[in-house]
Amino acid sequence: MPVNDSHDIAAGDGLVPTLAELVALRGSAVRPPAPRRGRVGQAGQAPSAMRGRGMEYAESREYVAGDDARHIDWRVTARSGRTHTKLFQAERERVSLIVADTDPALYFGTRTRFKSVQAARVGAVAAWSAQRRGDRLAALRGSLTEAPIPPAGGTRGVLRVLDALSRWYAAPPPDDAGLEHALHQARRVLRPGARMLVLADPLRAAAIPLAQWAGLAQHHEIDVLLMVDPLELEPPRDALAFLAESRRVRVDLRSSAVRSHWQAHFADPLQQLQETLAARRIAVHVVATNVDSASWLSPAVREVVA
Repeated sequence: MPVNDSHDIAAGDGLVPTLAELVALRGSAVRPPAPRRGRVGQAGQAPSAMRGRGMEYAESREYVAGDDARHIDWRVTARSGRTHTKLFQAERERVSLIVADTDPALYFGTRTRFKSVQAARVGAVAAWSAQRRGDRLAALRGSLTEAPIPPAGGTRGVLRVLDALSRWYAAPPPDDAGLEHALHQARRVLRPGARMLVLADPLRAAAIPLAQWAGLAQHHEIDVLLMVDPLELEPPRDALAFLAESRRVRVDLRSSAVRSHWQAHFADPLQQLQETLAARRIAVHVVATNVDSASWLSPAVREVVA
């Protein structure tokens, strides 16, 4: 982190998220637009008014190229002599899962708050918004020892998730196994039709194999929220001093070679990641540490709750 002579900053001032500030973000929740009725097929999913914990059989139709062979309706196929596939209808209570990247790279910041604090705040906004939609809330991180926060509805479900976020983003957890492990966990615990919100550092998200992102997007609606610091994207033309693992490191950003290396390390991977995930129908939101924690919400659907 940048060298700072003041080390007596109280929790809640941008270094450590507090449960109170996450609860206070309830006023940034959104009232979602009325969903369109639709069915979930095997090649993708359509928004449905029947959101749910899993998928409920609706009907069968003739198989077309692109349908998932795992969902072939063999009884109807045998009876009709033509290959049929099953269609599913989402149940009423949908699960929204918040996946928290707790990599040490997030516990850093130069403007307003640490990326970790912004991640906790963005997660809180997402949790309150999901509660407004009537979703059941769950959360997990890449841990080898800590169990996921199980799905629960209402304010109780939100508060359990907020408590977890305030703990996870207070300091790097000692048993962090990484974002890829967290996404593997998510795939095991979620049923098709769920919504997943991934809070992540861009470089950690970029390291996830594309096949893993594609597999998740095939069965779930995914929003990836990337935490960035303004310094990463727009570094000043100056020499900066950093502390890295108790060592002082000096970076001279007046050098064109150093600035090119900085660009290749921070800005270029972020741009490539946005394009790659968007091509796989994954929504990507870049959230800087110095902006409103609800800024990623669509203006078309955002409604401040009194």
